[in-house]
Amino acid sequence: MTNPPDLVGSWALATLVVLPMTAGVLLLSVRRIGERLAAELGTAAAAATLVIALLAAVTAAPFGRTVPGLGLDVSWIPALGVRLHLGLDGISAPLVVLTALLGLLVCWHVLRIRPPAGRIQGLVACFLFVEAGAIGTFLALDLVVFFVAFETVLIPMWFVISRWGDDEQPVDAPIGATPIPGGEAARRDAANRFILYTALGSAVMLLGLLLIALRSGTTDLVALAYRGGAGMSVTVQTIAAGLVVIGLAVKAPMFPFHTWLPPAHTIAPTGGSVLLAGVLLKMGTYGLVRVVVPVVPAGLHRIAPILGALGVAGILWGGLACFVTRDLKRLIALSSVAHMGFVLLGVASMTPEGLQGALFANVAHGLITGLLFLVVGAIKDRHHTADLRLLGSGLRDRLPRLGWLLAFGAIAGLGLPGLAGFWGEVLAIAGAWQPGSAMGGASRPLAVLAAIGTAVAAAYLLRMLRSLWHGPAPVADPNAIMSGPIMGDVSTHEVAVLAPLVVLTVALGVVPGILLGVTAGAVRLLLTGGTP
Repeated sequence: MTNPPDLVGSWALATLVVLPMTAGVLLLSVRRIGERLAAELGTAAAAATLVIALLAAVTAAPFGRTVPGLGLDVSWIPALGVRLHLGLDGISAPLVVLTALLGLLVCWHVLRIRPPAGRIQGLVACFLFVEAGAIGTFLALDLVVFFVAFETVLIPMWFVISRWGDDEQPVDAPIGATPIPGGEAARRDAANRFILYTALGSAVMLLGLLLIALRSGTTDLVALAYRGGAGMSVTVQTIAAGLVVIGLAVKAPMFPFHTWLPPAHTIAPTGGSVLLAGVLLKMGTYGLVRVVVPVVPAGLHRIAPILGALGVAGILWGGLACFVTRDLKRLIALSSVAHMGFVLLGVASMTPEGLQGALFANVAHGLITGLLFLVVGAIKDRHHTADLRLLGSGLRDRLPRLGWLLAFGAIAGLGLPGLAGFWGEVLAIAGAWQPGSAMGGASRPLAVLAAIGTAVAAAYLLRMLRSLWHGPAPVADPNAIMSGPIMGDVSTHEVAVLAPLVVLTVALGVVPGILLGVTAGAVRLLLTGGTP
């Protein structure tokens, strides 16, 4: 007979996936429903999901145990030996809570701020589908379940970008240049690029997962982590690690597989950009920690110098690219390439400090970029453009509360001590500097270059603030469409949506042990094959 804790765990974990998925299906099934009611129902479902996620995280503690605190393990495909195996541990719990929080905020956001395309019912349903797929990915403890959940988010996100995205693709060119054709063509181009890159990456990842399953005889991630690569030769582990890393690198996004990201983030509506940066990118880096590090450790050791080098290349390239972009939304998107480079560097080190830094940076980046995309979306709604030169200076005086929120997000993004962005970057660099780093002789040079990348981030973010606060007056652009007057400062509704992100960014910066205490035991188990 199943004991009560197992029943609680099964109910909670299943509900975390089923509830937003069911709410999304219902929203699409009921045709005659007002836009406000649709947004309210989606927000209610997302709020319930967040409450359950918090309760599940509390129930699953402490997180240093050899098995997940909450689990669901039932037969799914008996002929293949595949089980519906879900679990909540110190690796997955922070990302599940983050996903549920951002899912609630984007649904709540469209209650008052709606994209020009309308059709809120379908947009909220897509948000809920993405949330359900991401949570399923973070809970999966079976390779097949992980892959299926990983793919679930692609189609709804394609619809978010192609149907509710901005009408014009911004160009980083001198004022007066011919804009890229807008409307449906621009949206479809960004959406198709997103799904083409990620689908091809998934196909490559699937080859690696199949190789692991065939050589090991199981798809259960707990059993595979306990074996630590036993039964697979170093060559097989290297090939499998290379395939899975390439597949996950597209979603991460790792340089040079990142080129889908700037147009997708820039074209997507505000809520879509928040989910892309705050949730979908984390699915790639989470897969590295959950699958590659414990399952094929010898293979990852072989390719760690390459992974670390590409992570640092992303840090530097993303930072330098931010200097030449003139679109504020694209700048935040490109900065994500740089920030996720620290996560990749931490994973490549395969040290406790590095993995702790990678997991911390994942959560911090989700909070900070979610905040920044919401603020930039508000600025664009008021000025009808995100072009830095058209926005001009004096934002602090014109819209003081919105200006201060942008400044806070930028300062958090550059890694100021006392805010969440600091700890992940420092720990990732510290992990790369350790003598036992898997990157070998390349570790310390890469750590130094990554440290230089933090200075680059400070430079481009402070430059952006200077341009908006103290830069030259706005320049007239004949191609700009300034439709309607500029709206007022940030509303009470927008402050309420942004407040949780601000509070958590400060809380994790001041008391990082809140998160480090959750992940420490799980990281130790990952590196020791499940042995305390």
